[in-house]
Amino acid sequence: MKKILVVEDERYMMNLLKIHLGNDYDFVEAKDGQTAIDLILEESFDVIILDVMLPYVSGWEVCKKIREEDEEVPVLMLTARSELSDKVMGLEIGADDYLVKPFEFEELKARIRALLRRYEHSKHESSEENKCVYYNDLFRMDIDSRQLFVNQQYIELTAKEFDLLSVLASNPNRVFTREILLDKIWEINEIRDLRNVDTHIKNIRIKLKKAVEDINFIQTVWGVGYKFNLLEDMK
Repeated sequence: MKKILVVEDERYMMNLLKIHLGNDYDFVEAKDGQTAIDLILEESFDVIILDVMLPYVSGWEVCKKIREEDEEVPVLMLTARSELSDKVMGLEIGADDYLVKPFEFEELKARIRALLRRYEHSKHESSEENKCVYYNDLFRMDIDSRQLFVNQQYIELTAKEFDLLSVLASNPNRVFTREILLDKIWEINEIRDLRNVDTHIKNIRIKLKKAVEDINFIQTVWGVGYKFNLLEDMK
């Protein structure tokens, strides 16, 4: 059974979450941010559900701490705040998904299942034994040799294009803001303009389209950034 940490300070909401998730997951609860951090340091979890407004330590700070300890574990943030700036902040500090209260519990469960599928897929593809990112025979990216094959055609990328695509492809369906991509790919002493990200994404798309015309590997998430689509999600 997958182990889930739920960080929520409202007792009524915690009880509802336990009712809906407790039969499917090994349910661990934390009622404030500091307790959550203590648990994260002591135990491993398969997925973390994190409220934003928490006593002692905010959900933002807890999320940052999670990413310091584990870059991969899926984090879904729950909040009553629906502003786009809050969603962007959550994604920038490492959250994988964001759900605004009130929500339907069936949607929450579906999102948790999707996060777990992506996490397992990512773990498999990024294991030490397998240095390639594979998405069946159509898309193959070899990190060690820095080669990309699409539809069995070799696609020549610049160094920045390869690094940018590898970040997106190694984290399928995770939305990356332009700011995060700049931080990951561009050095501090380089020109750090958000338009550089857009230009490189455009160039990558042009090259991919030459091999496969009808598949959009990189999706624009308007107002936020970019994500890499899993092939099964495109069907």
